[in-house]
Amino acid sequence: MIRVTEQESRHRDIDQMSVLEILKGINNEDKLVPLAVEKSIPQIEKLAIAVAQRMSNGGRLFYIGAGTSGRLGVVDASECPPTFGVPFDWVVGIIAGGDVAIRKAVENAEDNKVQAWIDLQEYNINSKDCLVGLAASGSTPYVVGGLNSARQHGILTGCIVCNEGGPVAAESDFPVEVVVGPEFLTGSTRMKSGTAQKLVLNMLSTTVMIRLGKVKGNKMVDMQLTNHKLVNRGTQMIMDELHIGHDQAADLLLRFGSVRKAIEASR
Repeated sequence: MIRVTEQESRHRDIDQMSVLEILKGINNEDKLVPLAVEKSIPQIEKLAIAVAQRMSNGGRLFYIGAGTSGRLGVVDASECPPTFGVPFDWVVGIIAGGDVAIRKAVENAEDNKVQAWIDLQEYNINSKDCLVGLAASGSTPYVVGGLNSARQHGILTGCIVCNEGGPVAAESDFPVEVVVGPEFLTGSTRMKSGTAQKLVLNMLSTTVMIRLGKVKGNKMVDMQLTNHKLVNRGTQMIMDELHIGHDQAADLLLRFGSVRKAIEASR
């Protein structure tokens, strides 16, 4: 049986289409993605609750994947420290083939079933931690092997895949299966499947960080102030929360170094 992500595109002769036809075709397929994600919310909920519980008890969150899936995991992990002010080792993204694979495909990296566990050992992964496998196909050997080894060591496992009933889901305590259907360009899972995985990663990490107290109201009060834009955003947060002027808010932010500390010190 051909996996859904490998099924032939519903669009014929795309090489003969006009630019407008191509763009509309891609856009029409993309519209299906959030609807597919919506159907998977009960699965995402279970995974988010489980991950938040583990992390509240001192655990970390790891992502493993190959190709597009691996890159998406690295992106989500790398954005957690600046967004939520968490340590860089709280959320870790690992891609098959190592960091060089972020920019350049590494031949056969995804087919190595034992390498993921070797890669995870560099971070001293343990039974307090969580491992989420990312694989559009739902069958990537690198991810399957990593999840299998993790389960043997008592590590909570989850996944985000775009086919149902594959070996990656079978190795996951909390599988998330988002079936978006055939790609516009047959088999190009960097498109709808990648978009679906990105949406779920946004939902998962943001929900977990909210549950861990890294958000106040609807504000990123623990964000890192690494540029002028973020300093201005932080100043505005303090102004809104404390009902004070710009100069006073900016002074508080400069003095305390974070939105949260500035607000708490002024209560």
